[in-house]
Amino acid sequence: MATTTTTTHASSLSFLLSHPHSTSPNPRIPLRGRPAAHRVRCATDAAASAPAPQPAAATKHRRAADENIREEAARHRAPNHNFSAWYAPFPPTPNGDPDERYSLDEIVYRSSSGGLLDVRHDMEALARFPGSYWRDLFDSRVGRTTWPYGSGVWSKKEFVLPEIDPDHIVSLFEGNSNLFWAERLGRDHLGGMNDLWVKHCGISHTGSFKDLGMTVLVSQVNRLRRAPLSRPIAGVGCASTGDTSAALSAYCAAAGIPAIVFLPANRISLEQLIQPIANGATVLSLDTDFDGCMRLIREVTAELPIYLANSLNSLRLEGQKTAAIEILQQFDWEVPDWVIVPGGNLGNIYAFYKGFEMCRVLGLVDRVPRLVCAQAANANPLYRYYKSGWTEFLPQIAEPTFASAIQIGDPVSVDRAVIALKATNGIVEEATEEELMNAMSLADRTGMFACPHTGVALAALFKLRDQHIIGPNDRTVVVSTAHGLKFSQSKIDYHDSKIEDMACKYANPPVSVKADFGAVMDVLKKRLKGKL
Repeated sequence: MATTTTTTHASSLSFLLSHPHSTSPNPRIPLRGRPAAHRVRCATDAAASAPAPQPAAATKHRRAADENIREEAARHRAPNHNFSAWYAPFPPTPNGDPDERYSLDEIVYRSSSGGLLDVRHDMEALARFPGSYWRDLFDSRVGRTTWPYGSGVWSKKEFVLPEIDPDHIVSLFEGNSNLFWAERLGRDHLGGMNDLWVKHCGISHTGSFKDLGMTVLVSQVNRLRRAPLSRPIAGVGCASTGDTSAALSAYCAAAGIPAIVFLPANRISLEQLIQPIANGATVLSLDTDFDGCMRLIREVTAELPIYLANSLNSLRLEGQKTAAIEILQQFDWEVPDWVIVPGGNLGNIYAFYKGFEMCRVLGLVDRVPRLVCAQAANANPLYRYYKSGWTEFLPQIAEPTFASAIQIGDPVSVDRAVIALKATNGIVEEATEEELMNAMSLADRTGMFACPHTGVALAALFKLRDQHIIGPNDRTVVVSTAHGLKFSQSKIDYHDSKIEDMACKYANPPVSVKADFGAVMDVLKKRLKGKL
């Protein structure tokens, strides 16, 4: 197995997240709701005490019946602490302009050299608050309906889009997804793993993690279209393997913004296809793969006033990184040892890294977990790059895979993924079609209802356990990126044993039985042999 050369965090994205140490007094941001108890987790926090939260009012009255939660929030504006964010080239090039940056209000997707852009935050301004303060602030917002902080994304607004007016935010109260203990899977099938968890990002409004990024992107488009900016944006478009189109169409529908989606014909599930149709998007089914759709949407958005919503646009990653912060919150700000993320276009693995690293730099935690990017063997350009020792990246024509959302042979965010993996001493693993379907189906037998992409991540976990890379006592989180109901046909084919050249080891088809007591008893005695 290839190994990375970076084993510490001393050099990890210092250009992105470093900041000078601040000695200024700690300002205060009013906390929403009841703050969590003060915690000291990091050395930086031990030397700096959090400012006392504002006392709650003795009596809180329900808002007026004719006032909605946006209007209520407008009466309670938080003070302006001059937090800011902007686009900058990713990564900075040696011969590039060190001062190159763009306002988030500009419609720009590439740097002057043609490279990717990344959203950078004013870390010095954020660092005026100790990590303990941010932990308590974020914890105080969980489960609320206060606009916009009831969202798992917007509860971290200062780390996402600090300057956007809450009235411009388009939220469906996404995020706050379940982190559940996979007790039986770890105990019975992974050598007694007692600290195995699944972050179920598919429990979100449209059934995938894409909601986390889309709320940010569509909110910014909503801001651009509103006065005083009044940018002439006719709609928002994306290429998609299914989940991106569902998220885009839902958030655009909520905002009243036209959505245009390019889908590869006959390559996504019917459950995914119906989502943008139902939400009123313009759906173009194209006789090509995802990479072909991506080329076309980039050409179209270059000619028409249609805003590009794919992960080439780094705004989405700002929302997706909040899943990493949620994981830390759910572990009471303790850092897991491993986080395994399925990888297709590769923006999400970087988003998780960015969320963890931002928390480390700002003192919310003192380290980051090791990351694993899991790819389907039929669409594994990053895995091949990793196995080459990061010497040569070769795009490929992705073969069909049950993990259709990651059937991408030329990922946009490959450079982002490499940064994330090198900085965390990360690993890339692959899963064959049989491995991913068996892993998904075995997990289902322990109470899950996983998607094939989660099956890829679970198959990677099985391999890393077999190789003794992940230990039985390592706290490990598998990221589930979509809801299993989006991929019911693949599960039906598996349990009917209708998949060519696949043994379908855990198939469990229904048993046809006559409506006769004796016949029913015969089946039950056979199935429950030794248990009666």
